[in-house]
Amino acid sequence: MNQSKIVNLLNRILNNTGRKLKKENEWMYWSPFVSHHKPKLQINVQNQNWHCWVSNQGGRNLFQLFKKVGATKDQYDELVELVGDLPRYVKSNDKPNIVKLPKEYKPLWNGGDSIVKKHALKYLEKRGINKQDILKYNIGYCDDGLYCNRVIIPSYNEDGQLNFFVGRDFYNGTMKYKNSPTSKDIVGFELLINWDEPIILCEGVFDAMAFRRNAIPLFGKTIMNNLKKKIIEYRVKTIYLSLDNDAFRESIEISEYFINNGIDVKMMNFSEKDPSETGFENLLYLIDKTETIKFSDLMRLKLNGTKRHMEILR
Repeated sequence: MNQSKIVNLLNRILNNTGRKLKKENEWMYWSPFVSHHKPKLQINVQNQNWHCWVSNQGGRNLFQLFKKVGATKDQYDELVELVGDLPRYVKSNDKPNIVKLPKEYKPLWNGGDSIVKKHALKYLEKRGINKQDILKYNIGYCDDGLYCNRVIIPSYNEDGQLNFFVGRDFYNGTMKYKNSPTSKDIVGFELLINWDEPIILCEGVFDAMAFRRNAIPLFGKTIMNNLKKKIIEYRVKTIYLSLDNDAFRESIEISEYFINNGIDVKMMNFSEKDPSETGFENLLYLIDKTETIKFSDLMRLKLNGTKRHMEILR
């Protein structure tokens, strides 16, 4: 592996000259993901690990970094010559399907004090989102462009790559959500998930953030194939199902699928409010009191339908 050529390629891709650190094979670059007064993107050119110490984005090979910054096919081919073949999720004859944040995206944890930013922060405060959540989820906003007057909530996969984002209007416009124009068949907030612990499945990002840990948004009422496969692959033992009350049929279908695969399912019972409106302490109480659904319970739920499912779950 020719490290000097890799560094030269990185200099061109990142449009700045890396600074060699005392630690062997480590280089520091200005990060393309944040605006900061110091270089914060650290790259090991030997094992290809990279990490931005401000945005907390990172990965385990340079192909992931190249994908995030929008490298061309020629640049991918040059990297292949230097480090070997592409990972299986990147096709060498195609430019990868890259998910990018809107070019107008601004992180809310960064400086600045515009009127639009104040409204975005006020909206998030009303939704129960605090400063720690903003940092944890890298929440931002747009004050121009297609996503103007929306908070932007990114989702990252297990390698730190952006795989989706949600844009939520905070000025009560006609269209509440304008999301990433890419497939929802991903694992939401995957970077933050511990598969060895029980996971929580819920509809939206605000519901997932309300639980504060190990909650995956479905971006709707149904579960996509990639998430199903991941849950089975990692042998998850327990799932808390936290869909809204109007998603009864979908809750039954999801429960039946995982019960048939040997996974304990606990269907949480919400009265009138969505999870994001329930409050963290009440969510903890509901988690504590929710019991595993037996197959006989599931059959009773299917027979009785939506009108009586609340009573059966009590």
